[in-house]
Amino acid sequence: MLIKYRTIHSFGSDEITINKSRFIGYAKPISSEDEAIGFIQEIKTKHKDATHNVYAYVFGEHSNIQRYSDDGEPSGTAGIPVLEVIKKEELRNIVVVVTRYFGGVKLGAGGLVRAYTKGAKIGLEAGLIVDKILFRKIKVRIDYTLYGKLENELLRLKYIITDVVYDDAVNIVILCETNKFDNLISVITELTSSRMTYIELDEEYYSVKDNNLII
Repeated sequence: MLIKYRTIHSFGSDEITINKSRFIGYAKPISSEDEAIGFIQEIKTKHKDATHNVYAYVFGEHSNIQRYSDDGEPSGTAGIPVLEVIKKEELRNIVVVVTRYFGGVKLGAGGLVRAYTKGAKIGLEAGLIVDKILFRKIKVRIDYTLYGKLENELLRLKYIITDVVYDDAVNIVILCETNKFDNLISVITELTSSRMTYIELDEEYYSVKDNNLII
C-alpha cells in the first residue's frame, strides 16, 4: 500500500472560452477504473449536445492503467495533452474530462493542444491538487494527571488530536502519519512512563496541502 501519492481532493470543474469555443474541464478522484468509466459516461450524458467530450485517466498503485480518448478531435491533439497534464503533475487515481462546444473558429493542431491542456488544468485546479497520505488513527487512554503534559507535547510535534473523551480516564483520539506511528508510541510511552494503553482504530488516506490537513 502506498504511504503517499498525489491526486485531487474532490470533484472540480471550471470553464474557459478560447476563440469562441467553450471548454469545460472536469476532474474527479477515483477508487477504481470502473468509477472513471462511469464518470466519463455521466459527463457525456450531461453534455450529449457537445462537439467533443475528451478524457484521460490514470489509475493504480504504479499508475499502470492509463487511458485517453480524442473523441473525434484530430489524433494527438486532445486526449494525449489531457493525459500529459495528469502525468506532468504526477497525479494518479484520477479522471479528467474536457468538454468542448465548438464556436465556429478552427484552432489548428497547436491551438487544440493548448486549449485541451488548459481545460485539463482548470479542472484539476478546481478539484485542488493535494498529497494523499496514509494516516493511522489511535485512541490513547491515560490518567487525568498526565493529560496536560501529553497534549502539549503532541501539539508541539504536530500530531493531530481529533477527539477527547473523559470518563474515569482521558481518552485521546490521535491521527498520525503511518510512517511516524512508531515514533508517536515512543513519545507517549516515554511521557507517561508507560502508564497508558492504546487501541488502533483504523487507517485511511487524508488530503494534505502545504502541510495542512484538509478534512
